[in-house]
Amino acid sequence: MADGIRQDALTDRVYESVKAMVMDHEIAPGARVSIEGLARQLDVSATPVREALARLESERLVVKRANAGYRATDLLDSDALLDLFEMRLLLEPRAASLAAENASDDELRQLRSLVEEMHRQPDLGEKYSDYRRFAALDQEFHDVLARAAGRPLLADAVNRLHAHLHMLRLNSAPGSVDATVAEHQHILDALVQRNPDRAADAMARHLRSSRVRHRPQPSARGRAASRRVPTGGTPRRRPS
Repeated sequence: MADGIRQDALTDRVYESVKAMVMDHEIAPGARVSIEGLARQLDVSATPVREALARLESERLVVKRANAGYRATDLLDSDALLDLFEMRLLLEPRAASLAAENASDDELRQLRSLVEEMHRQPDLGEKYSDYRRFAALDQEFHDVLARAAGRPLLADAVNRLHAHLHMLRLNSAPGSVDATVAEHQHILDALVQRNPDRAADAMARHLRSSRVRHRPQPSARGRAASRRVPTGGTPRRRPS
């Protein structure tokens, strides 16, 4: 049992390390990912690296190519970002409307707890390690709300977008923290009031504001990343 726990902890540590490299562009967008190179860099065997990459593939941060190993996925361009938000605007306001009708008291408590914890997060830096917890809370808020809608296929569709990860790779931090938390609070207020129309409207306004905050833009991190040599590949400049 102890060996299994240690192995799980090692796999989680390797996963978080490689994920941070992808999010911070230490592994450049589009670059080949070397399992052996990562194993040497992290001083582990190849097994936890393979397991980490399989998890990252499910999040669409890396892609596995036949007979060619893994590579980091490309960044969203402006058209792909627009597609992502159009999909979210189709799904998430509807989920919020249904959640206002169907959310259990426990789910509302979960959402309130998430908003309160987001309020307590410290000032965020530019590295993924600085804003990882805030990003996880942000994603969990949307996932819990989608589940509260009572429509499993809808919740699964929202979760599978992995929208936050792909947006955060475009910029160096999650945008305006205060604005994000305030918008989540407006959504929560509408859910607590059991007001479907207001909940849908609050979610739509949140997504439109988020679309503006996450427009691709040059950053210090992006410029630095373009000069790094990624694991197993050559540097690539982020799109303008």
